[in-house]
Amino acid sequence: MESLASPPCLRLTPTSRRQIHSRQSYAACYTHGGSSAIKSNSLSFSSSASGFASPLTLEKELRSSFVQTAAVRHVTGSLIRGEGLRFAIVVARFNEVVTKLLLEGAIETFKKYSVREEDIEVIWVPGSFEIGVVAQNLGKSGKFNAVLCIGAVIRGDTTHYDAVANSAASGVLSAGINSGVPCIFGVLTCEDMDQALNRSGGKAGNKGAETALTALEMASLFEHHLN
Repeated sequence: MESLASPPCLRLTPTSRRQIHSRQSYAACYTHGGSSAIKSNSLSFSSSASGFASPLTLEKELRSSFVQTAAVRHVTGSLIRGEGLRFAIVVARFNEVVTKLLLEGAIETFKKYSVREEDIEVIWVPGSFEIGVVAQNLGKSGKFNAVLCIGAVIRGDTTHYDAVANSAASGVLSAGINSGVPCIFGVLTCEDMDQALNRSGGKAGNKGAETALTALEMASLFEHHLN
């Protein structure tokens, strides 16, 4: 006896019902011109009916829509507008054989980027621990666009290294936050003297020069965009 059940091609599985429902909803939204509803139902359609749109495709579509509709403004500091910017350099005298090389690298970099010598002021302090309070004072003076903080802490046989290195880092950070002027961390924290010398003009470059570049970019950013 022939079965009266629906032919196999007409049977509706739960997945098929969801797909048909999603298509009908999408078509209804499109007919009535509701752009926001179209986006909402297209998301539902993609997530409920596997095979229609992969998550990667959907993500690309959303990103494309964002780029087309949002005007994003990007700002950055300039390394070619050093004229007129003023810099203070706080240098620790401790491990002077290293810090002098870092200072030389910083000053030479400033000259390459058109910073005048009369716009650079160097302040010496006993050690890296004392850098933070002086940097904050200089920042609050209103005379400088950025403050470089240069020092060298080399590990010894005691935990004194950790205390000084941590205090120097937090001191420079606090100086920048409290003064509102970029205070650039250029304190080397090394295991031995060889590491320090390699980073003050040796095979690892001159970190003083890198600190000066950071100061130039941050000073320009504040001067031309954030003040």
